[in-house]
Amino acid sequence: MVTWLPKACRTPAVRKEVASAIIKAVCAVKNAEITPDKVVVRFGEACDGFPLPAGHTHENVDLPPKEK
Repeated sequence: MVTWLPKACRTPAVRKEVASAIIKAVCAVKNAEITPDKVVVRFGEACDGFPLPAGHTHENVDLPPKEK
């Protein structure tokens, strides 16, 4: 879980880029023996009074962000 991003960066597009980078970094470590289908990246930003955004997986991280 990512627990902090600067407020200006809390957009769907930035979340997707950060999630993609985390998934790639975690799966690149050979000793970790983990595959992308076992990684979910979530952002813990409910402290602003907004609900938590949906998690990102290898299946949806490359899709364009949903517009409100």
